[in-house]
Amino acid sequence: MKRKSAVNRVLLAVAGIGLLCTGLLILAGSLDLYRRWRITPPDGWPLTTPQGVLLDDAGRTRWVDEGWWWPAVIAVLVIVVLLALWWLLAQLRRTHPGPIPVGADPMAAVELRERALSDAMAADARHLPGVQQARARMAGSSRRPEAHLDLVLTPDTEPGPVLRALCDGPLERARRSTGRPLPARARLRVPSHRAHRAA
Repeated sequence: MKRKSAVNRVLLAVAGIGLLCTGLLILAGSLDLYRRWRITPPDGWPLTTPQGVLLDDAGRTRWVDEGWWWPAVIAVLVIVVLLALWWLLAQLRRTHPGPIPVGADPMAAVELRERALSDAMAADARHLPGVQQARARMAGSSRRPEAHLDLVLTPDTEPGPVLRALCDGPLERARRSTGRPLPARARLRVPSHRAHRAA
């Protein structure tokens, strides 16, 4: 799972749990479920009756006369807004290079689609001896693309020769095709298989 995707899922899960708990709390108070079901809520629990409020007058005006109160509230709100903007900009930032200029000249008119390059590298890697499956994707920017490859090896294959063949074959051909250095990360793994029982 990508790091950005994991962070998004955690943030959405936390926000969803918070909203769900708040909604259930409001629903239980507004429907008078505590009295109907004869449940005794903890002391200081808000919204225990349909006439209850989430924050009473005493709670709202508790620190109003304190000198630090309003600067603290404004500082917290500014931090929340800045974090929200940072998260939004992180979503808009590209994590893949897009069209890759071919050749060392960035003003060249020839561009190669990242999907075409990753598909070609994956197809090339599938023909390596000992490789059962291969996937490739591009990361980075259009000026500094980076290849990420995921290879599934057959159970009796050693990773060293496959890695050397990958560097000398598909990756070298991709570098020659684009005319630029192409850093790469490769993950080699063996498919899991069930143990055989002896009769």
